[in-house]
Amino acid sequence: MVGKPCDADGIYLPPGAPPPPPENVASDDWTPFHSRAEFEMAEFLYTQNQMSAGQINRLLDLWASTLAKHNDRPPFADHQRSLRDVKWQCFMVAYDGERPENPKPWMDDKYDVWFRDPCEENDQRQWKDFMSGDWAWDQADEIAKDPNMLGSMFVPIILGSDKTTISVGTGNNEYYPLMRQSGIFATTCMLIYGHNTFIHSALTPACTATKEHADEPTFRNFRRQLFHSSLSKILSSLKPGMTTPEVARFGDGHYRRVVYGLGPYIADYEEQVLLTCIVRGRCPKCMAPRANLDQDSLCRCRDYVEALIEEGPLGNLWNEAGIVPELVPFTNDFPRADIYQMISPDILHQLIKGAFKDHLVEWVEKYLRHVHPKRRAEQILDDIDRRIATGRGFKQWTGDDSKALMKVYLPAIEGHVPTDIVRAFRALLEFCYLVRRNIITEDVLVEIEDDRKIFKTSGTIPTFSLPRQHSLKHYIQNIRLFAAPNGLCSSITENKHIKAVKEPWRRSSRFRTLGQMLLINQRLDKISAARVEFTCRGMLAGTCLSAAMNALAAPLWISIDGDLEIDDGPTVLQAFVQLAKTPQWKKHAQTVPALAEELSIPRLPDLLAQFLFQQLHPDDHRDPCDVPLVECPRYLNKILVFNSASSRFYAPSDLSSSGGMRTEHIRSSPSWRNEHSRYDCVFVNTDSDLPGMRGLEVARVRTFFSFKYRGNTYPCAVIHWFDKVGDTADEDTGMWIVSPAGGASKHAVIHVDAIYRAAHLIPVYGMEFLPQGFKCHDSYDAFRTYYVNKYADHHAFEIAF
Repeated sequence: MVGKPCDADGIYLPPGAPPPPPENVASDDWTPFHSRAEFEMAEFLYTQNQMSAGQINRLLDLWASTLAKHNDRPPFADHQRSLRDVKWQCFMVAYDGERPENPKPWMDDKYDVWFRDPCEENDQRQWKDFMSGDWAWDQADEIAKDPNMLGSMFVPIILGSDKTTISVGTGNNEYYPLMRQSGIFATTCMLIYGHNTFIHSALTPACTATKEHADEPTFRNFRRQLFHSSLSKILSSLKPGMTTPEVARFGDGHYRRVVYGLGPYIADYEEQVLLTCIVRGRCPKCMAPRANLDQDSLCRCRDYVEALIEEGPLGNLWNEAGIVPELVPFTNDFPRADIYQMISPDILHQLIKGAFKDHLVEWVEKYLRHVHPKRRAEQILDDIDRRIATGRGFKQWTGDDSKALMKVYLPAIEGHVPTDIVRAFRALLEFCYLVRRNIITEDVLVEIEDDRKIFKTSGTIPTFSLPRQHSLKHYIQNIRLFAAPNGLCSSITENKHIKAVKEPWRRSSRFRTLGQMLLINQRLDKISAARVEFTCRGMLAGTCLSAAMNALAAPLWISIDGDLEIDDGPTVLQAFVQLAKTPQWKKHAQTVPALAEELSIPRLPDLLAQFLFQQLHPDDHRDPCDVPLVECPRYLNKILVFNSASSRFYAPSDLSSSGGMRTEHIRSSPSWRNEHSRYDCVFVNTDSDLPGMRGLEVARVRTFFSFKYRGNTYPCAVIHWFDKVGDTADEDTGMWIVSPAGGASKHAVIHVDAIYRAAHLIPVYGMEFLPQGFKCHDSYDAFRTYYVNKYADHHAFEIAF
């Protein structure tokens, strides 16, 4: 199974043979659009603005431009060379079981299932590393036993599904979207490639009945079997390719023989129960009894469950195993597919919403109401809410805010609950961040197991006999099988609900919506595929306007300053900090003495002189404070003051670009959004001789400025240092405590390159209550000590001391 290149007929090519030449397309061929302007207009109106067809028609009529002829060939119309034009197909499902004398209404209903053939969706893929676990290697070893498979590549099909509700007030508006992701595994280069987005592969209305019949066993079994039968039908076109190699073309232009296989399935616990055909309350991965999931038990497997069903209910084996023998998992129709092994970890529902939000957070409230009188308990809960608002900047939180709540909840409850509860939260938070790493090593697996044991034995958790909490037990096994769980989280599929189901439904006419939703998705896919192809052909360089001006031989340079959160770029470890593009000409001082007066830092000219000495004498390793001021160059002239800077750093486990780079904005403004001042805290690299992230300290930015000296421009920041409190991190929270520095050395002028990224500080509240009306923007000035929040995001978890 070496994944050797072949031709379109499956005949292997000699080593080093080039791929077939690409289709000869002119560099100005914008088919199926007339021009770049038409493509970008269609992309903007349909993808970003999300106008309806009627509104687009109205707008084009008003413009009365060449695009007004869109009725002859709309920007979204099919074309003989259209991109990613995979048609939607439909099949109907109905109940065909035993019918009583008076059939129930749901037995006569018919259900339309719409899908796109996965075999037709393999010509516009974008590939990147996505999995390196044992499961893919085991599959490849099993397939390689067949001599006819040698030289082929294994393509695992990753699936995800989750019922979503469009509207609760307009009838049956529930759907089951199915997402599919493909991967390719080559044993020669020891790499696994995967599609970088989930494909919206199928959509079916959820099967419902009246309340009178909804709980009947016959209906419940029919609804479950409808789901499995639909999946089996949708994936049936892949089945021949699971035993006989098929030829497919790849992103490098080569053809290769591929072998398909069903891979990990991303699903919440409710869908896991549905997929594995078990009784609710059981574990889909092991045979632990429902009443005691803590008990060590054997793992489920397809062969064992099939053997139980064949033996019959001897000794009540079915009940002990928690299986529903009347149901057949869809995986039984496919070779090498074991649904019990395919169930992947689910960070969103098992850890973030399950163990953290629905489990521990609720237990804190119950604990406080149990040990305190009602009035006192309400006062403490109100204070916790105020602390959360101070640390995060919001007062109310919902399920969507669970990730944000995790960042600030630990310091918010400290002082109001026993130390054991604080340590239990710390263990869970560290467990969450460890399993959410982009790369997990053997050493990290040891840390994960240790944190799980601490979480379990902290003395505050009465039982793990809840399915989502019990799932933590299987994380190490799942990581070994499927690698980092961060790439198989149900947050990926839930995010696709918005784009694939909810937004198209909102854009529909609300009448016979399913067909409209499918058409909207198909058009969005075409526009996305068109952008990929036009970009690969170098046709989207610059902007639409700059391209038009270049065509007229009159270049136009435009500078736009925006708040981008995701930044494409190379994979590097060193952060890059850049001042904002627009200085504050009128709102700030324009000379060094004036800035010293504005910031109330009389020593600022001396600090700047010491900074210049460091810049001009990089080999002098004396502390700046030890250098006599008479040796330091003085600068008191013009400066440019800025309210912000951007830090660009490598953060692959966070929301980032394909290169793993992330851009973050750091603010230093006396009037943020015309409401209050904002001076952010940052990590500063104080060890310039060492690369990367060593020697980090915390400081608060007072202002950014730049000036020219001897022909060189120096971008700088005036900072106020924080000192570490103690020699180690806090034993309960695991976070370092810092306090604003005092004395003559509390301020400094540094080069912006010494700044690594923003730092999130949370006050150490202790047992004191926050006053009513306390504002979050006052927190950095109102407390003596602060936690350096290492739970702010993945990257902070790695670098925060």
